[in-house]
Amino acid sequence: VLCDGCNMTLAIRLRAALEATPSAAVDLLAGDALHLRAEPGVDAAVLVAVTDRAEPGLILTKRPDTMRKHPGQVAFPGGRVDEGDADIVAAALREAHEEIALPPSSAEFVGLADCYRTITGFDVTPVIVVVPPDLDLHPNADEVEAIFEAPLSYVLDAANHARRSLDWHGTQRHYYEMHWDGFRIWGATAAMLVNLSRRLQWGR
Repeated sequence: VLCDGCNMTLAIRLRAALEATPSAAVDLLAGDALHLRAEPGVDAAVLVAVTDRAEPGLILTKRPDTMRKHPGQVAFPGGRVDEGDADIVAAALREAHEEIALPPSSAEFVGLADCYRTITGFDVTPVIVVVPPDLDLHPNADEVEAIFEAPLSYVLDAANHARRSLDWHGTQRHYYEMHWDGFRIWGATAAMLVNLSRRLQWGR
């Protein structure tokens, strides 16, 4: 969709890619809790922070194994939208600052990706931003065990998206997963990356 070497900033390239492929033009994953669609979801936001490098990366976190919910899973920084948040974007930036000390002022807004309903009933909106490379990030030990950066081209490459299935309470569920540098990315995070891959058509 976008040429290598074009004289455009990364934020402009990402924004153009997002706008070039409307949601209705591709087959997106709506959520892993479609049986909850009739009930109101809880608004949440995650920060899709893309690092401004020659080969852009994506900042992800690994949750501590001791957490009560989703222990050890890889996730975007993010969480529920609080009453004090001005909007979805503010919520994602606040959560990223709380979890990994990412300065909100360092993020250049690109756009909102497609909402995804999680099995726990959250309506999660990915907020895409571009951030400088090599920020001095620090994990909040209560919520984050590790911070890592995966190549954007790798996590958005459909060839790396493996579709799996498991038996969950007597029902077969399908999900996506991918692996990078010893980290297993699966569940809602992987599903949102699959959706981003289909929207952005990055590198194609």
